[in-house]
Amino acid sequence: MQKVEQPEFPFKLRTEVQIRFTDIDMLGHLNNAVYTQFMDIGKVAYFTTINGGPIEWGSINLVVANINVNYLKQTTLYEPVEVVTRCHKIGTKSLVLHQQIVNSATGEVKADGYATMVSIDLKQKVTTPITDEWRQKISAFEGREF
Repeated sequence: MQKVEQPEFPFKLRTEVQIRFTDIDMLGHLNNAVYTQFMDIGKVAYFTTINGGPIEWGSINLVVANINVNYLKQTTLYEPVEVVTRCHKIGTKSLVLHQQIVNSATGEVKADGYATMVSIDLKQKVTTPITDEWRQKISAFEGREF
């Protein structure tokens, strides 16, 4: 079994998600594709929380460039699960979110993943620096400088 190391900085955002009957595959556990859907729900909650309210999604100009997920434990229909999300790091033009799918009753980590998001100019279709505004909002929420 792969051991998940806990980050030096804690996850500050927890987003409850509901497992639907249609999320379960023929083997009786959560389908692998649903984990990334749950992580997307966590990303939306993260940016909405950091922003202090609703976001105009057409102007956020962050796109997912890479996702890596380690599936650690089977998840079944009636388990209470949540997505925990934190910013792992911020570069010049990208940031990396670290997320886990966790059984909210036991704390058992079911999946662990990282998503690299790149800042782009939506009209020009070129990468751009992460704005100071987003860097400041993320730093304030996470309680550390990036």
